[in-house]
Amino acid sequence: MILLASKSSGRLATLRAAGVEPLVRVSDVDEKAVLGELIRRRRDAGLTAPSAAEQVQALARAKALDVMASSDPQEVEVVVGCDSMLEISGQVVGKPADAAQARERWRMMSGGTGILHTGHFLVRTADGAIAEGVSSATIRFGSPSQAEVEAYIASGEPLWCAGAFTIDGLGGAFIEGIDGDPHGVVGISLPLLRRLLADLEVVWTDLWAPPPAAKPADDAH
Repeated sequence: MILLASKSSGRLATLRAAGVEPLVRVSDVDEKAVLGELIRRRRDAGLTAPSAAEQVQALARAKALDVMASSDPQEVEVVVGCDSMLEISGQVVGKPADAAQARERWRMMSGGTGILHTGHFLVRTADGAIAEGVSSATIRFGSPSQAEVEAYIASGEPLWCAGAFTIDGLGGAFIEGIDGDPHGVVGISLPLLRRLLADLEVVWTDLWAPPPAAKPADDAH
């Protein structure tokens, strides 16, 4: 059994569609504090600002370890933490703070490209062994009209998504293409997750939920 340390409906739906029914427990991590500490440590070490991949990995790690602290090894074999950010025009962005910021994001993205990074951090509850990795995919954005952008923002969907878009919801019509793993764009890369679980000696197919029991055939009398 794996435990998903995320409230993302997209991540949960992706796992369920792949035959995996995880437990879900949301972390209490202060994301701003985690990133602030990451920036401070790198600055103190004389290093440049953290990359988008380093930021999502730091957040995925913090979320997984936070939930791991209260997990029962008898109930959960592996805790999975994830986080996503969009890198566009040299900027790293997460969820928009409000409609105005979502509008500005779409002004920047329209007709262009961006890279969606999703960090994955796994912890085995029995002994604390870890496996981690980042999935990155290039997004080719369409050029929706201003009216379409306003309607999309009014739907509320962009306000809870990294980069202010989805590919598996209303925003899918505004995405022209993806170079990379589309599951990673939704928020959890299935092929990367399978490899990381293998590193922790968990077989992917063992996680598949059993099929529903077949109904007995009606007697033909």
